Amino acid sequence: MATAEPVSPPAVRDVDIYADPTGALPAHRWKQAPKGLATRRQLREKRLRPGGQDPVAVIECRGGKRMAFLYEIAKAKPIRPMTLAKEVALDKAMAARQTCPKCTRRYYHCLPLRTLGSCLECADGTPAAPGSYQHPVSGQLAAAA
Repeated sequence: MATAEPVSPPAVRDVDIYADPTGALPAHRWKQAPKGLATRRQLREKRLRPGGQDPVAVIECRGGKRMAFLYEIAKAKPIRPMTLAKEVALDKAMAARQTCPKCTRRYYHCLPLRTLGSCLECADGTPAAPGSYQHPVSGQLAAAA
């Protein structure tokens, strides 16, 4: 005689009975957000980050063409401190954007590598200002110096 498999109870969902049935966040107009809410940039100015919390509202600007999520400041967490490993990784990424592959100079600004493929001096002969770049250094990163 075969035994029947036990039937598992139906999946239980955690439902917020007060939530908006459409799932839309409340929208506020430009400069009319309630106190205690901030965008990511405003949190960053206060040296905070959302910290995994979901947005609680939306702020609309430019006639509803642009929007930004709003987060609760009270639930925000402090930003993580910069470590040497993060600084080295950022320096490597910026070095790739600032170093000319032809003359190997590292400039203090990002180069048009997608369009020209090199610095202006290598591309069309426009002389670079002497103070706008560092002389080539043998594999040393600015963060490690």
